Amino acid sequence: MRKILILGAGRSASSLIHYLISHADQQEWRLTVADRDAAHAARLVQEGPEVATATALDAIDPSARHALIAAHDLVISMLPAAMHMDVVRDCLKLKKHVLTPSYVPDAMWPLDAEAKDAGLIVLNELGLDPGIDHMSAMRILDRIRHEGGRMEAFESYCGGLIAPQSDTNPWGYKFTWNPRNVVLAGQGGAARYIRDGVVKYLPYHRLFRETVRVNVPGYGGFDGYANRDSLKYRAHYGLEKIPTLVRGTLRKAGYCAAWDVFVQLGCTDDSYTIELPARATWNDFLDAFLPRHPTHDTRRNLAATLGLEPQDEVMTKLEWLGLFDHTPIGVEALSPAATLQHLLEQKWKLQPEDKDLVVMWHRFRYSVDGVQQELQASLAVEGRDQVHTAMAATVGLPIAIAAKLVLNGKVNGRGVLLPLAAELYDPILNELENHGVLFGEEEVPV
Repeated sequence: MRKILILGAGRSASSLIHYLISHADQQEWRLTVADRDAAHAARLVQEGPEVATATALDAIDPSARHALIAAHDLVISMLPAAMHMDVVRDCLKLKKHVLTPSYVPDAMWPLDAEAKDAGLIVLNELGLDPGIDHMSAMRILDRIRHEGGRMEAFESYCGGLIAPQSDTNPWGYKFTWNPRNVVLAGQGGAARYIRDGVVKYLPYHRLFRETVRVNVPGYGGFDGYANRDSLKYRAHYGLEKIPTLVRGTLRKAGYCAAWDVFVQLGCTDDSYTIELPARATWNDFLDAFLPRHPTHDTRRNLAATLGLEPQDEVMTKLEWLGLFDHTPIGVEALSPAATLQHLLEQKWKLQPEDKDLVVMWHRFRYSVDGVQQELQASLAVEGRDQVHTAMAATVGLPIAIAAKLVLNGKVNGRGVLLPLAAELYDPILNELENHGVLFGEEEVPV
């Protein structure tokens, strides 16, 4: 029996756990799910009590974490991204393969040689974005190169959203993953990409203003904004000389213009505590970020400060959130970002009948024998319910399938890896199609 350890049983773990349990007998696996909330982990493994167990673990405790890792053959870290490095270091010491869904931090690359020497696989970026975005892009890029194509532009956008039938608010958004990450999105430094051969830097205060329109077949238009550092993927994708490469995030059309209000005012700042009592109102919260005006109320003051029309669609979105109301905020001694998050978690909460939506869109512009061509590929996946969400499926299933490949000796690479090789992307994408996660492709006239 081979033993698999999952560290963390958060929002994206349900499909991963279900897959591993359903394949456990055939593959001769036994599964342990470790989480700070043992009762929650137990609920996720209750369908397979004979092959899966849940246990309590504070992953910050190095001795407890080390002991649990030592008792297993393969580790899957679903912990917050900042905790992966401790897990990886433990796995290197204990000679265990480890998988994560998260971006490779700069501190992990120096461990590549050690992992190679130990014959270990440290496989990252295995979720949706990053993850399925890499694999689907590389499959098409390798196909274009095989056909003699020369890449001229590659653009890729992804979003975790809400299904159309659950789209019941003017923002077109509800939380389908970590709310804190949504509120702080884009604050990790200026987004960086290349357009027509010129490197562009997009700082946070302009991020939600300089958007593009992306149309996903069957789901309409979305706002796309640049995400993190696109340039590092030129080397990963073998596109070192490509003139245009942009990776970004999708939101429902109109969302970004409204979110930009929070950015411009400073409501998403997480670096200090605001001095508002819990009895203060949401109108007070918004007013605290506006210049003093002797006659304008908060609504008119906001519109005048940001150059908005009082009845603008953006103002409608803010009003729907209750930001002009005199309802108490109910919290205190938090940062502006955390205070705003408190409101949004109430307003953007998934209801029992709601379903989420994952969308992804790629555009490939290239030439073959001097003839310009364009291919667009898109993915749309709707969730089943609040537990088995589209986000959980698209994050968890690629990791589960990769775990099977690793345990069955199907992965030849060693060291710190991304799923960019055909030995990974082909079997993972092929099996994902059986779970309804598949791309449609369309050739677009140039």
